Amino acid sequence: MSYKELAHSLIDQIPESRLYYVILYLQGAAVPDETPNAETLEAMAEVDEMIRTGSGEHFSGSTAAFFAALERE
Repeated sequence: MSYKELAHSLIDQIPESRLYYVILYLQGAAVPDETPNAETLEAMAEVDEMIRTGSGEHFSGSTAAFFAALERE
């Protein structure tokens, strides 16, 4: 019997009054593992290096000003 078949069998045995809790748990378990791709890992390493060395470009201002600066680039 597969795990999925076993889960279906067990769900059939759970009283209706408790299914809400099982559903909440299953919703949390159904979220896929998110593994960063190579590009994301490279960007994260770059940021870590910038933090470690104090290098890179720093911005101070509002979010609106930041997005306006990005649009100008």
